[in-house]
Amino acid sequence: MLAASVIVGAGTLGSFPRLQLIVLLLGTGVVFWAAHVFARLFGARLLVGRLSWSVIRRVSRQERPIIEAAVPPAAAAAITPLFDLGPQGIAWLALLVALAGQVGWATVAAKRAGASRRLMVVAGAINLLLGLLIVLLKVGLQH
Repeated sequence: MLAASVIVGAGTLGSFPRLQLIVLLLGTGVVFWAAHVFARLFGARLLVGRLSWSVIRRVSRQERPIIEAAVPPAAAAAITPLFDLGPQGIAWLALLVALAGQVGWATVAAKRAGASRRLMVVAGAINLLLGLLIVLLKVGLQH
C-alpha cells in the first residue's frame, strides 16, 4: 500500500523520470522501515528497560517486509526501457506491480495465519479494493 501511495503521490507532482521514481520508492521504504523499527524499539524499551543488539536485529528483520514491498515496483520501473514506456507508463506499471504485491502478500499472510480459503479470498479482495481506491485517486488526480 505504501509503494502504491508513493507512486500516486509522485504522479500528482508531474511526470517523474524512471530513476527518480525508483529512488523515491526505495528511499520511502527505507524511511518507513526505520520509523517502524524505532517505534517498536521505543515501545520495547518502555517495557523491558534496556535493549540488546539481538532485540534490535530481530525487530529490524521483522519490519523488513516494508522495504521488500518497495522492491518489485522499483524493479518494474527499472525494466521499463525494455517496453519503451514514457513517464505515465512507468508509473502505471509500477503501480500495478505494487497492487499485485499487496493482494498477493495479504493472501499469503492470511494463509500463514491459518485462515480458511474463504477468509484468504476476503483478505485478498479487501486489499484489491483498497488498491483500486488508490488507482481511482490516481485517475482522479490526473484529470
